[in-house]
Amino acid sequence: MPASYKPHTRDDDEHEKTHSQTVETNLSAAEATVRHVMDGKSGDLFWIQPQETIGTAVEVLRDQRIGALLVKDPQGELVGILSERDIVRRLADTPGRTLPQTVAELMTSELETCTPDETLVRILRRMTDGRFRHMPVLEDGRLVGLISIGDVVNYRLTALEYEALKLKQLIVG
Repeated sequence: MPASYKPHTRDDDEHEKTHSQTVETNLSAAEATVRHVMDGKSGDLFWIQPQETIGTAVEVLRDQRIGALLVKDPQGELVGILSERDIVRRLADTPGRTLPQTVAELMTSELETCTPDETLVRILRRMTDGRFRHMPVLEDGRLVGLISIGDVVNYRLTALEYEALKLKQLIVG
């Protein structure tokens, strides 16, 4: 018996395959962890004590060119984080009277922390949902780093640049 007529469709044509996204590149982005970002950063952590003044904190932030300071008590325990945003908000509330205030008065004491093994996708979601940009990294209850949303974005951009370079080499070479 003869087969039914089947008209020609686009699916019958050979299509040039693109390489902009593959399962491997999409999975690699989803599987990248905080540890991957931490491996590319210096191990420098900057912190301040709760009894220090905001004036002192501002100087450290300026001199180190950073956006947040970890806050440790005199025993060395992590008790909070102080960000540029915290300071700017207080400046608006108490103009001319902010710098003598203590770090303890402005710091965020209910910390969101992560571990080195958490995925960057998860961390970005937590930062975005919580509307904050810096997160202390703890391993076995011990402070091992600080990750910022800028660190995560920079890591991903570098990975995309590397992927683009590899694709260019495949096409040209």
